[in-house]
Amino acid sequence: MAEDTSDFGTFGRFQETPIGQMSPEMKDAYDFTKQLRGLVPGPHKIWLANPTLSRAIVPTGEYYQKHSTLTKPEIEIVTNIINSRWMASYANYEHEKIGREQGHLEAVTVERIIAGLPVSFDDPRQQLIYELASALAAPRIVPLGLFKRATNLLGDAGIVDVAVLIGWFTMVCATLNAYDVPSNATGLAQ
Repeated sequence: MAEDTSDFGTFGRFQETPIGQMSPEMKDAYDFTKQLRGLVPGPHKIWLANPTLSRAIVPTGEYYQKHSTLTKPEIEIVTNIINSRWMASYANYEHEKIGREQGHLEAVTVERIIAGLPVSFDDPRQQLIYELASALAAPRIVPLGLFKRATNLLGDAGIVDVAVLIGWFTMVCATLNAYDVPSNATGLAQ
Protein backbone atom coordinates (compact mmCIF):
# COMPACT_ATOMS: atom_id res chain seq x y z
CA MET A 1 0.00 0.00 0.00
CA ALA A 2 1.36 3.43 -0.94
CA GLU A 3 2.03 5.90 1.85
CA ASP A 4 -0.47 8.77 2.05
CA THR A 5 1.66 11.93 1.79
CA SER A 6 -1.28 14.36 1.60
CA ASP A 7 -0.63 15.35 5.24
CA PHE A 8 2.86 16.58 4.43
CA GLY A 9 3.96 19.79 2.80
CA THR A 10 7.34 21.16 1.84
CA PHE A 11 8.09 22.45 5.36
CA GLY A 12 6.49 20.12 7.88
CA ARG A 13 2.77 20.18 7.12
CA PHE A 14 3.06 23.59 5.46
CA GLN A 15 2.91 23.63 1.68
CA GLU A 16 5.12 26.52 0.57
CA THR A 17 4.22 28.58 -2.45
CA PRO A 18 7.07 28.78 -4.98
CA ILE A 19 8.18 32.38 -5.60
CA GLY A 20 6.84 32.40 -9.17
CA GLN A 21 3.38 31.38 -7.92
CA MET A 22 3.10 33.85 -5.02
CA SER A 23 0.36 36.46 -5.03
CA PRO A 24 1.65 40.04 -5.26
CA GLU A 25 0.98 40.52 -1.52
CA MET A 26 2.84 37.34 -0.60
CA LYS A 27 5.76 38.24 -2.87
CA ASP A 28 5.90 41.69 -1.29
CA ALA A 29 6.05 40.11 2.20
CA TYR A 30 8.69 37.66 0.96
CA ASP A 31 10.82 40.50 -0.45
CA PHE A 32 10.35 42.53 2.74
CA THR A 33 11.54 39.61 4.89
CA LYS A 34 14.48 38.88 2.62
CA GLN A 35 15.48 42.55 2.65
CA LEU A 36 15.47 42.68 6.46
CA ARG A 37 16.82 39.21 7.22
CA GLY A 38 18.86 38.33 4.12
CA LEU A 39 16.81 35.14 3.82
CA VAL A 40 13.36 33.79 4.64
CA PRO A 41 14.07 31.33 7.46
CA GLY A 42 11.99 28.79 9.40
CA PRO A 43 8.66 30.18 10.57
CA HIS A 44 8.93 33.15 8.21
CA LYS A 45 8.18 30.70 5.39
CA ILE A 46 4.85 29.92 7.06
CA TRP A 47 4.02 33.51 7.98
CA LEU A 48 4.03 34.36 4.27
CA ALA A 49 0.62 32.66 4.12
CA ASN A 50 -0.64 35.80 5.86
CA PRO A 51 1.35 38.58 4.16
CA THR A 52 -0.11 41.44 6.20
CA LEU A 53 0.73 39.73 9.48
CA SER A 54 4.15 38.73 8.17
CA ARG A 55 5.04 42.34 7.35
CA ALA A 56 3.88 43.38 10.84
CA ILE A 57 5.87 40.80 12.82
CA VAL A 58 9.10 40.43 10.85
CA PRO A 59 10.50 43.76 12.14
CA THR A 60 10.34 42.44 15.72
CA GLY A 61 12.71 39.61 14.84
CA GLU A 62 14.91 42.10 13.03
CA TYR A 63 14.96 44.28 16.14
CA TYR A 64 16.52 41.42 18.13
CA GLN A 65 19.12 40.89 15.42
CA LYS A 66 20.34 44.49 15.38
CA HIS A 67 18.91 46.75 18.08
CA SER A 68 18.13 44.82 21.27
CA THR A 69 19.58 45.74 24.64
CA LEU A 70 20.42 42.03 24.94
CA THR A 71 23.66 40.51 23.67
CA LYS A 72 23.64 37.54 21.27
CA PRO A 73 24.45 35.08 24.11
CA GLU A 74 21.64 36.56 26.23
CA ILE A 75 19.21 36.25 23.33
CA GLU A 76 20.22 32.62 22.85
CA ILE A 77 19.67 31.88 26.55
CA VAL A 78 16.09 33.14 26.35
CA THR A 79 15.52 31.55 22.94
CA ASN A 80 16.65 28.10 24.04
CA ILE A 81 14.58 28.26 27.23
CA ILE A 82 11.44 29.06 25.24
CA ASN A 83 12.10 26.66 22.36
CA SER A 84 12.60 23.91 24.92
CA ARG A 85 9.50 24.96 26.89
CA TRP A 86 7.31 24.59 23.81
CA MET A 87 9.20 21.52 22.52
CA ALA A 88 9.55 22.94 19.04
CA SER A 89 11.84 20.43 17.30
CA TYR A 90 12.89 22.70 14.45
CA ALA A 91 13.54 25.73 16.66
CA ASN A 92 15.44 23.69 19.24
CA TYR A 93 17.65 22.13 16.59
CA GLU A 94 18.35 25.43 14.82
CA HIS A 95 19.15 27.36 17.99
CA GLU A 96 21.22 24.57 19.48
CA LYS A 97 23.35 24.88 16.33
CA ILE A 98 23.38 28.69 16.49
CA GLY A 99 24.46 28.72 20.12
CA ARG A 100 27.16 26.13 19.53
CA GLU A 101 28.45 27.09 16.07
CA GLN A 102 28.39 30.84 16.45
CA GLY A 103 30.11 30.64 19.81
CA HIS A 104 27.37 32.46 21.71
CA LEU A 105 27.28 29.80 24.42
CA GLU A 106 29.18 26.63 25.26
CA ALA A 107 27.61 23.52 23.75
CA VAL A 108 27.09 21.89 27.14
CA THR A 109 25.31 25.03 28.38
CA VAL A 110 22.92 24.99 25.44
CA GLU A 111 22.30 21.26 25.95
CA ARG A 112 21.52 21.79 29.64
CA ILE A 113 19.13 24.66 28.89
CA ILE A 114 17.27 22.60 26.29
CA ALA A 115 17.11 19.60 28.63
CA GLY A 116 15.73 21.80 31.42
CA LEU A 117 18.75 21.15 33.63
CA PRO A 118 20.16 23.81 35.95
CA VAL A 119 22.72 26.14 34.45
CA SER A 120 24.84 28.82 36.04
CA PHE A 121 26.71 31.61 34.34
CA ASP A 122 29.77 33.55 35.45
CA ASP A 123 28.36 36.66 33.80
CA PRO A 124 25.83 38.27 36.20
CA ARG A 125 23.60 39.55 33.36
CA GLN A 126 23.45 36.13 31.72
CA GLN A 127 22.62 34.52 35.07
CA LEU A 128 19.88 37.05 35.75
CA ILE A 129 18.39 36.69 32.26
CA TYR A 130 18.46 32.89 32.66
CA GLU A 131 16.61 33.17 36.00
CA LEU A 132 14.07 35.70 34.74
CA ALA A 133 13.30 33.80 31.52
CA SER A 134 13.14 30.49 33.42
CA ALA A 135 10.64 31.93 35.91
CA LEU A 136 8.47 33.35 33.13
CA ALA A 137 8.61 30.15 31.07
CA ALA A 138 7.89 27.79 33.97
CA PRO A 139 5.26 29.52 34.38
CA ARG A 140 6.03 31.07 37.73
CA ILE A 141 5.64 34.41 39.41
CA VAL A 142 8.69 36.65 39.16
CA PRO A 143 9.52 37.23 42.82
CA LEU A 144 10.11 40.78 43.98
CA GLY A 145 13.79 40.12 44.72
CA LEU A 146 14.42 38.80 41.19
CA PHE A 147 12.51 41.73 39.74
CA LYS A 148 14.58 44.23 41.75
CA ARG A 149 17.83 42.55 40.65
CA ALA A 150 16.62 42.62 37.03
CA THR A 151 15.68 46.29 37.32
CA ASN A 152 19.09 47.15 38.75
CA LEU A 153 21.09 45.12 36.21
CA LEU A 154 18.96 45.30 33.04
CA GLY A 155 16.74 48.33 33.55
CA ASP A 156 13.19 48.44 32.31
CA ALA A 157 14.32 48.30 28.66
CA GLY A 158 16.17 45.03 29.32
CA ILE A 159 13.25 43.48 31.19
CA VAL A 160 10.92 44.44 28.33
CA ASP A 161 13.40 42.95 25.83
CA VAL A 162 13.39 39.62 27.73
CA ALA A 163 9.59 39.56 28.07
CA VAL A 164 8.91 40.39 24.42
CA LEU A 165 11.58 37.94 23.23
CA ILE A 166 9.75 35.25 25.20
CA GLY A 167 6.55 36.22 23.39
CA TRP A 168 8.33 36.30 20.04
CA PHE A 169 9.76 32.81 20.41
CA THR A 170 6.49 31.49 21.83
CA MET A 171 4.93 32.70 18.57
CA VAL A 172 7.73 31.07 16.57
CA CYS A 173 7.27 27.77 18.41
CA ALA A 174 3.47 27.81 18.14
CA THR A 175 3.75 28.36 14.39
CA LEU A 176 6.29 25.55 13.96
CA ASN A 177 4.35 23.18 16.20
CA ALA A 178 1.04 23.90 14.43
CA TYR A 179 2.68 22.76 11.20
CA ASP A 180 4.60 19.91 12.83
CA VAL A 181 7.92 21.13 11.43
CA PRO A 182 10.59 18.52 12.21
CA SER A 183 14.15 19.34 13.20
CA ASN A 184 15.50 18.35 9.79
CA ALA A 185 13.08 20.43 7.70
CA THR A 186 14.61 22.41 4.87
CA GLY A 187 11.68 23.59 2.78
CA LEU A 188 11.89 24.91 -0.73
CA ALA A 189 15.15 26.47 -1.82
CA GLN A 190 14.00 29.98 -2.70
